[in-house]
Amino acid sequence: MTGKVLLALAVVASTVTATSVYLMADNDGRFAWGHAGTAAPPAVAAPTTTTLQQSTPAAPAPLNPETAALGAALSVVADQYEQTVRYPPYSIPLTPAQAAAYDGNTYHPVGLPLEGGGHFTVSLDRYRFTRGDDIVVVATLDGPQVVGQTLTATLEHQPDRKTAGSARLTATGDGYFEGVLSSDEDPGEYHLIVEAQVDGQPVRHASTLTIEPELGDFGGLDDPYVSNNNLVIPVEFSPDHSGTYALSAQLYNGTTPIAQLQEEQAMSSGKGTFKLRAHGTVLANQTVSGQLQLRNLMVRELPERPGDRTHYGYGPEDGYRFTPPDLDALSDTPAANPESALRAQMLRQLAGKFR
Repeated sequence: MTGKVLLALAVVASTVTATSVYLMADNDGRFAWGHAGTAAPPAVAAPTTTTLQQSTPAAPAPLNPETAALGAALSVVADQYEQTVRYPPYSIPLTPAQAAAYDGNTYHPVGLPLEGGGHFTVSLDRYRFTRGDDIVVVATLDGPQVVGQTLTATLEHQPDRKTAGSARLTATGDGYFEGVLSSDEDPGEYHLIVEAQVDGQPVRHASTLTIEPELGDFGGLDDPYVSNNNLVIPVEFSPDHSGTYALSAQLYNGTTPIAQLQEEQAMSSGKGTFKLRAHGTVLANQTVSGQLQLRNLMVRELPERPGDRTHYGYGPEDGYRFTPPDLDALSDTPAANPESALRAQMLRQLAGKFR
């Protein structure tokens, strides 16, 4: 029993001592022990070195590799985002690789393998046809097979697969067959079915194209000018009917691509003007000698309602060349966008939490 009492007294004494040290650590020298008017308590011994070491906060644990990798990845994303938002959405820098990858209105031939190592390939000069244009179909068959002298091409409307037109493809030599279909059909997506007799058996080749309505006419360029750190390039366009249209084009300095330009606006039928803008961030560091050029002009009529199709039209194949005004007033000053700056700051802060 005596041992238990002594142990209890030791615990109480330790508790009182620890409480006094804790209060002493928070005391600024003016703390009043007890109530006002009571005598000050006896002096308390200073805390030992061991007590001070225990009250010092422990160093943060090192980040595990996964967390550190996440922080580094977020930092890279923040860098890329800050670089991207330097440019306004209507004037995006264009690298040679991006320009080379631009397809435009290109049809990619589809090859159908045949037995014995042969191929059945169909080619078109474009993917989107304006209503009324001729659809010139060229087919090639190579290999050891015996091929009939004529092929047939059929245009099927999608998704009901109703036949919209057909034509015969006749041999032109060296395994080539050629024929013409009419695109005077309702706008939409179509399947092109080309059928051949190979070794006495029918072989069908299927691919896709679209027929677009006539959207309007391009009328050339008005005089370009500089405004608000932009080179403004007015492009005349006369839509056939009212709607919302978007124009995109690529700006070149000689053979060097500079930027992808775009503008969207509501237009009524009759003469209208798109104002493409090349921002100072893509032009200020360019050495421009002679003319600039707009290439790959594409106009889109945007759908009025969800579910409606977007219609496409194209400018002249050679584009437009023009002599720019004095560009010395343009500067490589990032586009002002408070929302983008705030997003970039938030990404930086998020990345910092994992580093």
